[in-house]
Amino acid sequence: MLSSFALIFLCAIALGGICQRIHIPPIVGMLATGLLLGSFGLISPTIMDAAPDLREIALIVILLRAGLAIDLRDLRAIGRPAILMCFLPATCEMIVVTLLAPLLFHITHLEAAIMGAVLGAVSPAVIVPRMLQLKAGHYGTKKRLPQLIMAGSSVDDIYLIVLFTMFMGMQQGHGFTPSALAAIPASMISGVLVGALAGFLLNFVFTHVHMRDTAKLLIIFGVAFLLVTGETALKSLLRGTDLFSGLLAVMALGVTILRLNHRVAARLSNKFSKVWVAAEIVLFVLVGAALKIDFPVSQALVGVALIVVALGLGRFSGVLLSLIRTPFNRRERLFCLIAYVPKATVQAAIGAIPLTQGVPGGAIILMVAVISIILTAPLGDILISATHRRLLSHDDQG
Repeated sequence: MLSSFALIFLCAIALGGICQRIHIPPIVGMLATGLLLGSFGLISPTIMDAAPDLREIALIVILLRAGLAIDLRDLRAIGRPAILMCFLPATCEMIVVTLLAPLLFHITHLEAAIMGAVLGAVSPAVIVPRMLQLKAGHYGTKKRLPQLIMAGSSVDDIYLIVLFTMFMGMQQGHGFTPSALAAIPASMISGVLVGALAGFLLNFVFTHVHMRDTAKLLIIFGVAFLLVTGETALKSLLRGTDLFSGLLAVMALGVTILRLNHRVAARLSNKFSKVWVAAEIVLFVLVGAALKIDFPVSQALVGVALIVVALGLGRFSGVLLSLIRTPFNRRERLFCLIAYVPKATVQAAIGAIPLTQGVPGGAIILMVAVISIILTAPLGDILISATHRRLLSHDDQG
């Protein structure tokens, strides 16, 4: 296992550095590292077995970083678009996939809805670090654009994971019930409340007990892990009903600490940015290692067409509807469209679940998930890097 981690870090840093030299995002090198090491069986089976947990840890780091950078005052100032960007683009994209996929593949509308929930999520692993860079560089900060996109992309994922769980329950014979629909807002509200309470308690401890920032980071990690595992335990106790979102609680924890203590939040955010250096490598290498490119070319082309149409008709329409009657100009709205292109994290985490749980269209769902990662993660990252200086204003005062 140690030799596998050595290869993962050394190869990912080398290939990522080469990509950066030729003006390609480093994540392309990390994905390529995973593909190469996975293809030649150079990643330990122990690591591959632990890959879902390692990806979840990386997602927790992402959500904590996002939470520690999202000021509630900014979101209140943005108002309605901040709420709509969390749900409307994802919903529109999922609807397009649900309606179109049965016409392109031999799957049911329920299987297409599962595909839509998998495909609709954007990648905070790509978006959040980029938005933090834009915020630090004061691009678009006067209108709080990086904060809007960070919050929207993070909640977008959690919303679709809850929908995915509901659709999978319907597919496995539990059927549609009003309680299943009510579980969506219930899980989100409870997640925010529990996360806010955890953040309040942690801030109280950090204020009254002197400790190193590293110790604070480890305590936050411990609480975040408990929140996420608590979601799984509660879901098992309630026989599949999802009434609590641990991931949303994790982000709410970070938001609350920032709201109560900006100074501590800034120091912790700096710590988490250093942790992200290693977490990013592990996440994208394992995503690359999980990709199995063994599907027919004809089906792959249909999958590409579905992804392009879903983005164009679904997500882009949802973003533009969310930004109606806002102060954002055309260039800023175009940047919002570009920023919502990348997909990777959720697709890698849940794309294979329908296949492993016996959903008839599971192989097709996995194929489309894999294609969406290969197509949109590098493309979205490249476009964000290439266009932000042209499309966003540079605000010297942040």
